[in-house]
Amino acid sequence: MTPVNKVKVLVVDDSAIVRKILTETINAESDMEVVGTAPDPFVARDKILSLKPDVLTLDIEMPRMDGLTFLKKLMQFHPMPVIVISSLTVSSCETSIEALRNGAVEVMAKPGGPYSIGELKDALPAKLRAAFRSGISSSPRRVAPAPLPTAPPAAPITSTSSFDSDAIVAIGASTGGVEAIHEVMRNLPRNLPGVVIAQHIPQHFSTAFAKRLNQSCGLEVREAVAGDILRPGLALLAPGDYHMLVRRTGARYTIELQQGPKVCYQRPAVDVLFASVAGAAKQKAVGVLLTGMGSDGAQGLLKMRHAGAVTIAQDEASCVVYGMPREAAKLGAAMHIIPLSGISGAIVREASRLKSN
Repeated sequence: MTPVNKVKVLVVDDSAIVRKILTETINAESDMEVVGTAPDPFVARDKILSLKPDVLTLDIEMPRMDGLTFLKKLMQFHPMPVIVISSLTVSSCETSIEALRNGAVEVMAKPGGPYSIGELKDALPAKLRAAFRSGISSSPRRVAPAPLPTAPPAAPITSTSSFDSDAIVAIGASTGGVEAIHEVMRNLPRNLPGVVIAQHIPQHFSTAFAKRLNQSCGLEVREAVAGDILRPGLALLAPGDYHMLVRRTGARYTIELQQGPKVCYQRPAVDVLFASVAGAAKQKAVGVLLTGMGSDGAQGLLKMRHAGAVTIAQDEASCVVYGMPREAAKLGAAMHIIPLSGISGAIVREASRLKSN
């Protein structure tokens, strides 16, 4: 008899092969099961109503209605946790990032090309569990609440602040992080010290994410390249499948990329980035750990605090998944625990104080 507490998953993809791979992967787990599959959004709509799944996996490119259009309708009328599983074409990657903006919890690459079936099987179950725990449902939503209208964003008000050119802002996130990072970054001033970002995201999707940030933020944002020189007004995003490290080279900070072993099952890993910032910038840094499952970033944030940096973690109420920030709080790594709506202002405030250290 099927346990009543299994996570129920609906797989939506026009490829019968992909539906089979996903179904086998999910059904191999003792705590979850595929209750149905659908080749397009119209079939999916009927099965959502009849099967009442807890989580949906969603393809982007499908017949009759594309996945993004379906996602927008779903989030308006029947919100639920969605993981986008997409091909690696440029248009699909860009649309997948847009899907995260419209309520999807996570994005993954379909097996094929550089991504193997084994990698999908390793990562998918944990992401489904995180999506299930995200709290997205047709009941009132608790994820990433919008800032109260009584207070305008802090960063534009303080954008005339002066900053130490030696300072660094380091940001790390995982599940729910694409939207959280966007929310933080869009409210930061153009003259902020250099920013480095590690987000758990597949290769190629990170390119689309950096492009989107650059279009909507005051700072210049781009995917990091080995040897990049960090400077005020520039934000560098770790490429998918590469660890990013900050090194001190004379009076400059330079970027190193590595494909070493995964850390906390991740590459890029936030711990790797934060540890390098602790060594390179010491007390001239602000570390920020945002929403995400697991513990990546907690030890790195602790290293930053021990090195004299200011450390910030997102609070539970505004996290899609309160995993990484919670682990940081348990370790005493976070000096400040702040709602997402207040993090931009806190970064500006703390970064402006570094010049006097």
